[in-house]
Amino acid sequence: MSETNLKDMQDLVSLCKRRGFIFQSSEIYGGLSSCWDYGPLGIELRKNIKDRWWNAMTLREDVVGIDASILMHPEVWKASGHVDGFNDPMVDCKECKSRFRADKIDLAANCPVCGKSGTYTEPKDFNLMFKTQMGPVEDSSAQVYLRPETAQGIFVNFLNVQSTMRKKLPFGIAQIGKAFRNEITPGNFIFRTREFEQMEMQFFVKPGSQMEFMEQWKEIRWNWHLENGLRPERLRWEPHGPGELAHYADAATDIEYQYAHGWGEMEGIHSRTDFDLKQHELFSKKNLKYLDAEDGNKKYLPFVIETSVGCDRCLLAVLSDAYRVENEGDKEKERTVLKFSPKVAPIKVAVLPLLKKEKLAAPAKELFNKLNKKYPAEFDVTGTIGKRYRRQDEIGTPFCITFDFDSLEDHAVTIRDRDTMVQERVSLDKVEQYLQDKLQL
Repeated sequence: MSETNLKDMQDLVSLCKRRGFIFQSSEIYGGLSSCWDYGPLGIELRKNIKDRWWNAMTLREDVVGIDASILMHPEVWKASGHVDGFNDPMVDCKECKSRFRADKIDLAANCPVCGKSGTYTEPKDFNLMFKTQMGPVEDSSAQVYLRPETAQGIFVNFLNVQSTMRKKLPFGIAQIGKAFRNEITPGNFIFRTREFEQMEMQFFVKPGSQMEFMEQWKEIRWNWHLENGLRPERLRWEPHGPGELAHYADAATDIEYQYAHGWGEMEGIHSRTDFDLKQHELFSKKNLKYLDAEDGNKKYLPFVIETSVGCDRCLLAVLSDAYRVENEGDKEKERTVLKFSPKVAPIKVAVLPLLKKEKLAAPAKELFNKLNKKYPAEFDVTGTIGKRYRRQDEIGTPFCITFDFDSLEDHAVTIRDRDTMVQERVSLDKVEQYLQDKLQL
């Protein structure tokens, strides 16, 4: 059986709309650029990824969670450097008015949109933060920002969490939340958007031990992606060289995935030093130092190891990696299938009566109701059994259960495996155990 991977991102965009994973935002009004809505299956897939990340982080003795506000005091962003330094260089094509990041295009070449010879404006800095107003009066004193990252909510709560939870170093604080960046050139489906969700953990350690913990978290995070079903050959490390490090970091590396548009960052593991806590201590005039009772009551600002994964980019990688076309070009045998790991598949099992007849549908529905209490399941009676199989293949359902006329006599059903299409006859009283063994959730 021949099998091909995702070749063109548009194929995935089409499947996601057709099957209820992801829709263009405000589509009936012509859409809003680079904004996307998650449909019923998309939100289930997203929830599975977030739950797996949250459990991997917080079902540990040394990591706790928070949920910080999206709107924060404006001084937070001055302290972090976002007000003065969170800029991309921007140029406009004088012919077609298209806007580009100056560091991402060849300014000596023709415009990639209109094709006319390069007549670009002079590069100018463009701050990526969204501004808004808080309160009834619109003046500069009421200006706040939609957060461009979730990390600062963790840093400003460092002492709150440490003292209330009585945590000793090393320990981490995890958070999942929305962030907003007014990107100049968003694109590649949900890879780069202006509204996105981050899954971040800041791990606070004693200065001098940061490289040891960075190596530990690199291994942990790499393995987590493999456990989600991503193939190792489509993942790689991309270390930051000395000239590429952010101003707050003394070491950094990315986990990149090979998307349809090329290699792209999915997660960053950074050693942020004590930069953030030092800045917030300076701007807030509050003492944020940790009292180390196990080291002679020394007081110091911890160093930080950050693991930051884009939920949307991770979901895009999971979708892209699962996407397969089998027997491409063969009208009889070609099928598109999402080979999700059962751990992340939005629907685990589908129950399909062979025909839309009450004597088949009623007992099949009874089985569905029983299974749906334990697994996300679907019940489908519309169309031929072959078409229903194909739909379940396209949404990545690992197992389909067919209730047929023989089931009325032998009290057994046919269970079809998504990946192999092998069918097994299983007694009704053993279906739950069969699924439990196969899914291994």
